[in-house]
Amino acid sequence: MASRTLNDKRDETIRHILEAAAKTFSEVGFEGARMDEIAKRATVNKATIYYHIGDKKALYAEVLHDIIGNALERSLRNLQDTQSPEEKLKSYISSVTHTMDQHPYLAPIMMREQISGGQNLPEVTARLLANIIGTLTDILEEGAKQGVFIETIPFIVHSMVIGCVIFYKASDPVRSKYAAFPEALKKLDKKLSGSVAEEIEKLILRAIKK
Repeated sequence: MASRTLNDKRDETIRHILEAAAKTFSEVGFEGARMDEIAKRATVNKATIYYHIGDKKALYAEVLHDIIGNALERSLRNLQDTQSPEEKLKSYISSVTHTMDQHPYLAPIMMREQISGGQNLPEVTARLLANIIGTLTDILEEGAKQGVFIETIPFIVHSMVIGCVIFYKASDPVRSKYAAFPEALKKLDKKLSGSVAEEIEKLILRAIKK
C-alpha cells in the first residue's frame, strides 16, 4: 500500500511537471523556456525535474511523447479492421481533434516547430508522427483499392487535416481578441470535437471520394 501511494505521488508530480512544461513551451517556445519557470509553475524545485525526467531537451521530448505517443497514437491503434475506409478516416480525424482539445498547448508548439523547420523536434517525436501518417496512408490506400477513394498523396490529406486543426485551435485567441473579426468568427465553437470535426470530415471526404 505504501509503495502504491509513493507511485501515485510520483505520477502526480510528473503530471504537474509535464503540464507546466507544455504551457511554457507553447507560450515561449523551446529556446525561451526556462527550467526555473517550469519548476515554479509545477510547484516543485528544479532538481525534481532533473531527477524524474532530465534536462530541458528530455523534458521537451517527454511533453511531445506524452501527447502524441500516449494520446493520439493510442487512439489510432483502436481502429477496427471491420470498419470501412470512410469510417476509419472519420476515426482518424476524430482522434486528431479529440487530442487537440484535450491538449490545447500542442497547437502552438507544433506551429513553432513547423516555422523553425523542426529545429528542436526530437527524433522520437518525428518517428511517432511518421507512424501516424503511415496509419492514414494505409486507410487511403485501402479506400483506393476498394474504389471508395481516388488515388491521392496521403501526406497532402494529412496536411489538410492537421493544418486545419492546428490553425483553427491556435487562431482562437486572435479571433476572440480583435473587434475587426466578424461575430460569426468569434462565435465559432472553441472545441474541435463535434461539429467542427464533422465539418472537416465532410470536406475531406468530399475531396477524396470517387
